[in-house]
This record gives sequence, C-alpha cells and structure tokens, in this order.
Amino acid sequence: MARAISSVGVIGLGTMGAGIAEVLARSGLDVVAVEIDDQAVTRGRGHLDHSTERALAGGKLDAAERAALLGRIRYSTSLQELSDVDLVIEAIPESLEAKADVFRELDKITRPDTVFISNTSSLSITEISVHTARPGKVVGMHFFNPAPVLKLVEIVRTVVTEPEVVTDVVAFAERLGKTPVVIGDRAGFIANALLFGYLNHAVRMYEQRYATREDLDAAMRYGCGYPMGPLALLDLIGLDTAYEILDTMYHQSRNRLHAPAPLLKQMITAGLLGRKTGRGFYTYDAPDSPTVVADGLTPASTVDSGGARKVWKVGVVGTGTMATGIVEVFAKRGYDVVLRARSAEKAAASVARVKKSLDKAVVRGKLSEEDATAALARISPAVDFEELADVDLVVEAVAEELAVKQAVFAALDDVVKPGAILATTTSSLPVIECAAATSRPSDVVGLHFFNPAPVMKLVEIVSTIATAPDVIATATAVCAAVGKQPVHCGDRAGFIVNALLFPYLNDAVKMLEAHYAAADDIDTAMKVGCGLPMGPFELLDVVGLDVSLAIQRTLFNEFREEGFAPAPLLEHLVTAGRLGRKTGKGFKDYSVS
Repeated sequence: MARAISSVGVIGLGTMGAGIAEVLARSGLDVVAVEIDDQAVTRGRGHLDHSTERALAGGKLDAAERAALLGRIRYSTSLQELSDVDLVIEAIPESLEAKADVFRELDKITRPDTVFISNTSSLSITEISVHTARPGKVVGMHFFNPAPVLKLVEIVRTVVTEPEVVTDVVAFAERLGKTPVVIGDRAGFIANALLFGYLNHAVRMYEQRYATREDLDAAMRYGCGYPMGPLALLDLIGLDTAYEILDTMYHQSRNRLHAPAPLLKQMITAGLLGRKTGRGFYTYDAPDSPTVVADGLTPASTVDSGGARKVWKVGVVGTGTMATGIVEVFAKRGYDVVLRARSAEKAAASVARVKKSLDKAVVRGKLSEEDATAALARISPAVDFEELADVDLVVEAVAEELAVKQAVFAALDDVVKPGAILATTTSSLPVIECAAATSRPSDVVGLHFFNPAPVMKLVEIVSTIATAPDVIATATAVCAAVGKQPVHCGDRAGFIVNALLFPYLNDAVKMLEAHYAAADDIDTAMKVGCGLPMGPFELLDVVGLDVSLAIQRTLFNEFREEGFAPAPLLEHLVTAGRLGRKTGKGFKDYSVS
C-alpha cells in the first residue's frame, strides 16, 4: 500500500531548499521549513517571496494561489517541529558531517516510519544513512536548480534501501510533477557525474590558455546547442560547490579527470565564487546578478579586420554534404565560388544539391527567389585544380583521411596564387600536417564548419604554430562576413567542441557499460536535468558510433589520458556493425517504428 504523505519537513532554506519547499507547497502539501536561526529563516522566506512574486508576474500563479502556497509553509528554527511529518527532505550545505548530525537528531525526533531524504548532489547516501537507526528508509532525492522549474529528480537508492520506500518516493516525485530516474549510490549520480567531468575539462582548457572564456562558452552554445557555456554555468552553480562535487567524485572514482582543476581552488581562495559573489570566470554588475559586465579580459566587441587580406573569390574542394554546405554559405553572402570536384558529373551533382537547398530556403520564406538565383549564378563548377589559381581563399572539405588531404594541399600549393589562404575543414586531423604538404605553411589555417553548414553558426578557427597573424585576422573577418560565430583555438585533437563533447559521451557509455543506469534514464537525466538538446546516446546514434569511436581514439592517442580511452562497449558495437541511425541499430533500435 502506498505511503500517505500529507506533511513534509524541509531542512535548509538556501536557494535549493526554498525551491523544494515551494514545489511541495505548490502541490498542496503542508511544509515545515527549518533553518539554523531566525536570520536564516528570514533569508529563506525572502527566497520564497521573491520566487513566487516572479511566478505571479509571469502569470504562472494568481494572487490567491500565491497566498495559499505561502500559507502552507510554516517556519521554525527547531528540528522538534518535525516530529509529526510524514517525510523529511534535508537540503543543507554539502558536508557529510553536518548532514550526518542532522539525520542523527531526526532519528530521535520523528516517527519510526518517517522517510528521510537527502538532496545531496554528490555525497554518499549510504554514508549518511548509517548514522540513523533506519538506513532502509533513507534515500537520495536530487532536485535540480531551480527546483520549481527543472523537472528531473534523481532518486538514489542504497544497497539497504527498502524497495517499497523507493516505490513510494518515485510516486511522491511524480505527484510533484517531476520526472524521476532511479539509480544507485555513487558520487555525482547520473547528471553531475557526466556534467562535472565536462565542466572540469573546460576549466583546464581555460587554465592552459588554449581558448578564451568567451570562445569556450560560445563553442558549446553554438556548436552543440547547449543553453549555457561551461564557464558561465560554473559561475551560476558556484565555483565552491563545483569544487566540492568534483573532489567527492575524485575521491570515489580516482579518475584524474575528476580531480578539480587547480585554477578552481585558486579562484575560490580569492573569493571569486561566481555570480553569488559578483565575480567568477566573468564579472557581474552585482552579487547574485545574471548580468555580465565588461572587465579586463573582455574582448573587443567588433572584429578588427586591420591587416586582414582581401577575399573576393573562394574555392571549395570536395563534393560531400559539408563541401556543398560551405559553397552555399559563401554564395549566399555574395562571394564568387569555384566548386572543384573529381569529375564534371560530380561537380554538376554538387551544384544541383546546392540548388535544391536554396529552393527549400525559398519555400520556407528564408530566401527570396532573386537571391537564390543570384547565389546559384555565383557558383562555377570545376574539375582541374588550375581553375582555383586566382581564388583568394580555398576551403578543403574532402574525406577525413590525412593522406588524401595532404595530396589536395600539395596540388593547391602548385597552382593557387601567392598570398591566397589555404584552409582545411578537418574536425580531428592536425592542421599542421596539411600545412607541411605545402611550401607556405604560414598561409594554412583550420576552418572547422559544423554540419549542416548553412544552419550551424559556429566555425572553429584553428591556428598552427606557423599560421600568420594576418591569416587568422582574415579568417575571423570572413567568418563574420558570412554570418558565422568564430572561435579561436590551437591545433590539437578535437579543437574545442569535440575535445569537450566526446569525453562526456564516452563517460556516458562507460556508465551504461557498468550497468549503473539505463540508456534512456541517462538521456532523460541530461536532457531534463541539464537542459541539453539531446541525451548522450541519442547524439551518439545520430553522429554515428564509428565516427564517435574514431574521434575518441584520436583524443586518446594525442593526450594519452587514461580517461579518454574509448569505452569497450563502443568498440564492440562498432565491430558488430551497430553504428547508430545509419544502420538502423546503435544504442537504440531504429528498425521498428
């Protein structure tokens, strides 16, 4: 029989605790909210007043509903007030000792059948539960911030949690309008275990001055569709909170990728905790404000094209989806484009694909018929490399094989005029290897467009140790001219996006491989809990498991980082020919509708 829950205690009224209290009261439950002193109660009540005022202003509550919600919450500074509640949710700061003390006291005060819940985001529920006489009735219930908005709740069971308690807590989460996933007790659970490894990696990139904070964040927003970049997200979470979660994960996993980046500790020591202190990776106009203001690290808001070379005519080598997409991008923006293919038939077919894409844009109202006709007229098909002799910029977009690309660059070096820029769209190969096939390595740069090129705004501009400054300036100006968001990085495996994205995907495969959670639950956790557009297994199946494995191997071979070693399950699926959507089966089965 399901447990009847009508009254709930909430201990701790920080941002998360106050949010949980609001969720409970909004669902019609009576809430007893307990804080350490009157000042903390006042602060917690202020969180609730502010949040419900915003809900009222946004039309999500009317005045009567707001009054009823707030009327269901009773405040206290004594745990004794929780003696008659049916369930208690603890939401105090992430200290195992402090949480253990709270649960030890609760054990003496509450009824023997009262369920204890911890909202910890990283600590062991098992270690918390052993400080009570009822470990079977202790579970984790990890809400995500802001609790009134985000739907995901991770229900964390231990090896001794009673099955009926888990069932009751899942039903309770659903009653609150949440999406529960049930998982075992390990540091970080699903979402944080995957998210914080990625965030830590981004901090290391920034620490190594591989890319600026703005470029790191823009790369993940525009390249992956993430709602926030990693450094902006860390500022929102709080650097101190992130450090504690990573430290807990590291001490359990011993995975070096979870060891907090030294820069995090330095910033915490300096009091740069993120939004809550008004300064973290970015500077804000006031503590707790989301508004970023310029500081000494803010780049100029306009593209400095001084010193950039003039680009009037562009060549594109290749006939695949990426090549034709890039041709369309340049032609629509007024550039004359030479499309070089290996045969006249391939060239004609590629131009026809561009025309089809332009026609679709006209049908959708995104392009006028006149502009589409003009763009198509700017494209000249070619077979001989000599027809690229007078272009100002050549973009190579052939197969992702180094020998093939080197042959293309050697051929371009022979025919293209001096001063022209030679660019590669490689997503994983070293740009310097392409440059080495020419007599002009200073003119070679990476321009990594994202697929589909006409839609995706991001371009990674990859400079080698030999790339000339005016070539980088030209690439930046050209990206701006074609409406793209350029980000700059050095010539190493994965550049920014793939280097951050694929280790996260690989970690998700390892989590599945360990039978910690099902693929659907992991996907749900990352979409609902972190606001990502796709779960890791959905994304892997779209990208292709063979492509994903190749990128992960490239990262491992370059960095020799043990945590980057491809998950054996990924290797096995590729060997078995289960490559994702393109073969009908990957992590999921697409052969049945």
